[in-house]
Amino acid sequence: MKLGIGIGWRPEIAAEVEALTGVDWVEVVAENLCADHLPDSLVRLRERGVTVVPHGVSLGLGGADRPDAERLAGLAARAELLGTPLVTEHIAFVRAGGPLTASPRLEAGHLLPVPRTWDALEVLCENVAIAQDALPVPLALENIAALVSWPDEELTEGQFLAELVERTGVRLLIDVANLHTNHVNLGQDPAKALDELPVEAIAYVHVAGGVEKNGVWHDTHAHPVTAPVLDVLAELRSRVDPPGVLLERDDAFPPGAELAAELETIRGTLRAAGGPRGTERRNTGPRRGTPAPARAGARDRTAVAQTALLSALVAGTPAPEGFDHRRLRVQSRALAAKRADVVAKVAPELPEILGDGYRAAFLDYARTRPMSDGYRRDALDFVERILVHGGLPDPVAQRRLTHWWEDRSGPRPPSRTTRIVRAARAALAGK
Repeated sequence: MKLGIGIGWRPEIAAEVEALTGVDWVEVVAENLCADHLPDSLVRLRERGVTVVPHGVSLGLGGADRPDAERLAGLAARAELLGTPLVTEHIAFVRAGGPLTASPRLEAGHLLPVPRTWDALEVLCENVAIAQDALPVPLALENIAALVSWPDEELTEGQFLAELVERTGVRLLIDVANLHTNHVNLGQDPAKALDELPVEAIAYVHVAGGVEKNGVWHDTHAHPVTAPVLDVLAELRSRVDPPGVLLERDDAFPPGAELAAELETIRGTLRAAGGPRGTERRNTGPRRGTPAPARAGARDRTAVAQTALLSALVAGTPAPEGFDHRRLRVQSRALAAKRADVVAKVAPELPEILGDGYRAAFLDYARTRPMSDGYRRDALDFVERILVHGGLPDPVAQRRLTHWWEDRSGPRPPSRTTRIVRAARAALAGK
């Protein structure tokens, strides 16, 4: 299906997106939509004939566990609601631990790279097949940006994607900004990856901005698209005419005029690159038979490896052998910073109550308390920690924080934390 030129729809720029001319389609984060109704802006766009594609971020198809049936059902419901021609997700893992490793469940709150090994490929292929069976429309998967690389990988990124497509028939969502990120951070050649992957399987392309700090490229989606990313887009266009190209922006949203200018730059890059050169993809990788389902040992080994990595990143356990310790520290800080930013969005009252001390307090909390059940639970756990460990010096802020926690904690047996909170409230009331 030909999608054309699109932009990521976000509530913060809904009006700007509606006002843009020449936008053929939009992409929306699936988890940000209710399963039974759409925001008015998306309704109006659909009435104008604009295609809306849901983009999932929480399935974790590259994880050792089989896909969660409830998450799959939610993505399927959103696909039905939107009448979309396809849905997309990521080649990543987002959680680890649990029954496969007999360890606590850990959430990354971010997309983490899967090891490009035969074990991880088998697990991913089986998970993709499960997802494809549960979804009402075709699935496309996105390559992700990474700050760390796995030791002892057995395939390149292009080989890994080519094997995935051959074994499952899944489509690809190629993010050229992520290819550039991996070039800066991991030394991977975007042109080589494009030569090796099956470009004919591309469903559409992402283009996004980022920033380089201390030799590390951060895929922020909060900065303008840079020339090197546009160069990778031109490389891709010289190999294939992608059905769709989409501009992503997730933060620090500029005025509509700047978004329009970036879209025009993307159009110009595609025009200047011309048509495909007609070169054939080089089959440089090893080939193996298609294992279905994945062997139990593959899931177990993948689970152990991913749990060890995630635990090092969010729980402070020793770094697994073979990883770059400096890069792990960079990734760990990035994960904690993202948690702080997202919690501030889902619970905006907390930065208001805590003021300038919010970020430092949250990062201190995140250093010893991994996320285990999503950002809303994370916000509650953060406040519980403050209340249990002495509260706030300002009695007004303390009262507001206590009321905030009580209003959202929900009915449950009175735990030690609940008793402490109630005691604190009673003490405040007696003053």
